Amino acid sequence: MSSATYTTRSGDTWDGIALRTLGAERCMDLLIGANPEHRYTARFDEGVVLVVPELPAPERPASLPPWRRP
Repeated sequence: MSSATYTTRSGDTWDGIALRTLGAERCMDLLIGANPEHRYTARFDEGVVLVVPELPAPERPASLPPWRRP
């Protein structure tokens, strides 16, 4: 399991970074969890290097019909 990094631009916010790097603003809790030392930052200065975690695999319910099972 490897992680990528993202170097902030002046004015970046958690939700914007999550959208840009993980594809959805709702993933910002994963991003904050991977970077707890910056959890109280609302707007970033330029040049802060953040760890971008991998998205967890989607859960598949056991009740999927046969044609939807992997």
